[in-house]
Order: sequence, then C-alpha cells, then structure tokens
Amino acid sequence: MAELTSAKDRIELRNGYGIPCVGFGTWKMPDGETGLEAVHQALADGYRHIDTAAAYGNEETVGKALASSGIPREELFVTTKVWNTDRGYDATLKAFEESRSKLHLDYVDLYLIHWPAARGAEADWQRTNQETWRALETLYQEGKVRAIGVSNFKPHHLEPLMDAAEVLPMVNQIELHPGCNQEVTREFCNRHDIVVEAWSPLGSGRVLQNQLLIDIAASYGCTVAQLCLRWCLQRRAIPLPKSTNPARIAENERLFWLNLTDLDLQRIDELDPLGQSGLDPDAIDF
Repeated sequence: MAELTSAKDRIELRNGYGIPCVGFGTWKMPDGETGLEAVHQALADGYRHIDTAAAYGNEETVGKALASSGIPREELFVTTKVWNTDRGYDATLKAFEESRSKLHLDYVDLYLIHWPAARGAEADWQRTNQETWRALETLYQEGKVRAIGVSNFKPHHLEPLMDAAEVLPMVNQIELHPGCNQEVTREFCNRHDIVVEAWSPLGSGRVLQNQLLIDIAASYGCTVAQLCLRWCLQRRAIPLPKSTNPARIAENERLFWLNLTDLDLQRIDELDPLGQSGLDPDAIDF
C-alpha cells in the first residue's frame, strides 16, 4: 500500500476505483438517533468510508446520516451486503434495490456477498455463490455499484467463484485482528489482487486486555485499540472499527503517526488464538 496519512486516503481496487483506507463499521449499531449521531461523529472525525449491511438493520439510519451530513456524495464510500436468505440471482437484485432505497443513494460504492453458501453438496453451494455473484456483476455492469466483492470467503470458496466469474472480486471482508490473523486467506487475496477488509479488528474488545498488546502499545505511547488497527493497516488490510462512543470513534481514526516495526508486527502475528467470534464460514447455520 502507498503511504497513508489519513482515513480519507484511498487504496486502489483492481478496477482503479479508490476505497478509503479506514472504514467506520456499523454492526450492532442501533437504528435511530444513537446510530445517526455515531455516523455524524465519524464523518466529523474524518471517516469517509461507512460499512453497513442489510442484516444490520440500520441502512435507513446510515442513509439519513449521509444525506444530512453536508458531505458531497463523491467524497463518501458506502458499502452494504446481501444477506444469506437473499442469495441467488433474482433475489440478490431485489435485495440490492431495497438496500439502495433505504440508503437513499443513486449508487453504492461496494456491494458484497455477506457470507458464502458453504453447506450441503459442493456443486449446489458453488452454484448458489456463482448465481449470487452473477447478480453483483449485473449491478456493476449497470453502474449501480462501483465495486463488488465478498465477505467471509476462504480460498476454497473464492476459487470456484473466480473460475466462473466475468468480473473478479475486488474485496474480501473477513474477521481479522491480533489473535486471528487469517494468514492463508490474506495471502490468497494479496496474490489475486483482492483487497482485504478487517471486520472486528479489535476482536469485539476481547483483545484489549492481552498483556503482550498492552506492553507493545505502551512502548509506542498508543492505545491497544490503535495498535490493533495499525497492525491491520500494515498487514495490508482496511480496518472497520465500530463504536458509538465519540472519544473512541476519534481515537480509532488517529493511526497515521504510528509505524510498527517488523519485529513488533511479527510478535503480534504470532499471538495464540485470541478474541475470535467463533463464526466459521463453513459451519454457520444462519
């Protein structure tokens, strides 16, 4: 990645479209006034990349916040995702229009398949993923989305999808944080020019009490949260921290004075499993 100096700085996707290097996550963010204030605060603090999903139930709040922000549309980058029950070609197209309407947008910057279909007969789940992807390709070719990608896909989910694709995935959003470094998936994505995004980059707060991370953060004069987010950036992943606390929203964006040494990156890489959600794309039943 080129030198990054703020959350607004963009990383180029395979089609040349730019994605801001830090996003504001909205998973579990309440719909309504609390969510509205959180998105407004994030935008005031310099975030321009907002990540939501149909399953989060807050697309309308995100849309209202963006519309009332006064920030020009071309400065914003908005991601949403198709939920599992809407996979398939026609259902995905319908779900996208519902999401776009709730977001009050003419176009969406990035549309993702939220989870791979990964249960049942191999030929069946591969076909479902491919049909869903074909819908994303249609939306992309029609100009309704600027970029398309996936979420929670491992290499064995990506390979058959890519073999059948006309437009290759540009992004893969995965659980990624110290103690869950996803090395195999990250290396696959880097090799195939797929930008990695990190959901739960703080392990939903579960990593913040780890003594190694506390000690390394103290040596830099930063918080453990900033250390984790900076680790993501230096491991070529776009972190998507989420919070409704104004101080933490601001803190999570202040990453660009930090530069972790190779030794500290390696020490963090080698942490034992820590803070994982337990959501395995091959085992989920929702």
